[in-house]
Amino acid sequence: MMGGIENLGQSVDLRKRIIYALLILAVYRVGVHIPTPGVNTEALAVFFSRFQGTLLGLFDMFSGRALSQFSIFAMGIMPYISASIIIELLTVVWPYLGRLKKEGGQDGRRKLTQYSRYLTVGLSLFQGFMLAVGLERMNVDEFTSVVIAPGVSFRLMTTITLAAGTCFIMWLGEQITERGIGNGISLIIFAGIVEALPSAIGGVFQDMGQGNQSILAMVVLTAGMILIVGGVVFCERAQRRLQVQYAQRMVGRKMVEGRATHLPLKLNPAGVIPPIFASSLIMFPATLGQFMDHPFFKTLSDWLNESSILYNLIYVALIVFFCYFYTGVQFNPTDVADNMKKNGGFIPGIRPGQKTAEYIDRVLTRITLWGALYVSVICVLPSLVRGYFRVDFWFGGTALLIVVGVALDTIAQIQSHLLNSQYDGFMKKGMAGLGRIQPRRR
Repeated sequence: MMGGIENLGQSVDLRKRIIYALLILAVYRVGVHIPTPGVNTEALAVFFSRFQGTLLGLFDMFSGRALSQFSIFAMGIMPYISASIIIELLTVVWPYLGRLKKEGGQDGRRKLTQYSRYLTVGLSLFQGFMLAVGLERMNVDEFTSVVIAPGVSFRLMTTITLAAGTCFIMWLGEQITERGIGNGISLIIFAGIVEALPSAIGGVFQDMGQGNQSILAMVVLTAGMILIVGGVVFCERAQRRLQVQYAQRMVGRKMVEGRATHLPLKLNPAGVIPPIFASSLIMFPATLGQFMDHPFFKTLSDWLNESSILYNLIYVALIVFFCYFYTGVQFNPTDVADNMKKNGGFIPGIRPGQKTAEYIDRVLTRITLWGALYVSVICVLPSLVRGYFRVDFWFGGTALLIVVGVALDTIAQIQSHLLNSQYDGFMKKGMAGLGRIQPRRR
């Protein structure tokens, strides 16, 4: 996986792209610490300390702790992610968007991206206003309010500030994608999650220094973490390859020879979307229980405690459901089988057309089950670690899947750039050598 990275210094263009991406991420991290005007940050920190393990805590993780500080980037990139998912789901039920995705080519994808941007602005304004209204109702006690001067002016200023912050983050992500390296939106989320790593490691060593944890337990925990990361890397790269054979055919006046290739089916085709959806749903009652004094919500919040068996069972069930649901939205076996048939391709031993679609669907269903179980195991790890080792350390869950997935994708893109630069250098040397060849004199 790391082959070729040692030649990183040989590509000037790649160095510029990496430096540009790092500078953009630095700008993002600076913005995380710029507070929104009119908010008592000390009172807000006390208030947010009560919401660990709730929906607000999840959003705070994705925003790089910007929400708990209520900075100008408090909403993070979540409105853009929500807008992208909504547009993706609408391509299934809205024929116009479906045609743009399947037949529009580059122009169609550009239009879908533009629609995602428009929807992001609308969601940002709505969520910013709701956050401003909710912030006015937050009180640490009867004498201390989170908002310094509540009113229409505070709501308007906060809504515009937060929406502008989200749109600016979206623009930063697109700049990284176009001029930097890797997927910009994913790298921004990656940077926000990794930001908490040093403080978490420091907390573990502090527990060891105070005698709360034994050295043997920490060695076992560290070894387990290394094995888990290795397992996640293996599973994220794992795929089932279906052999596909293309028959000999005529293209214009030219005969194209048949060839053998494969159709890769990933073990986890849905990525991190299922655990994000599952976490949002299962944490919603606990969040309501913090805001409402009704006994029903308090009881429901107690039942769905992160360390309870009921919580983990429902969590796993939701992950499995969303894995199948989102895989069905992303991957259509019938379309794949039709495209293979149009291009003269077939799976050996399977009839083209409907039989091929049924075979692909059957294989994908089995793979998705194992992928969903793998994601479920990783996502329940944090509660197991805290329950058995008594360590307040986030490890596993959606954060681990995002960090490993983004790291693998970025390394793959770096290797691709290195390969292209080596190929370009080889071609330039070859052309230079041809230019030095002198014509033979007769």
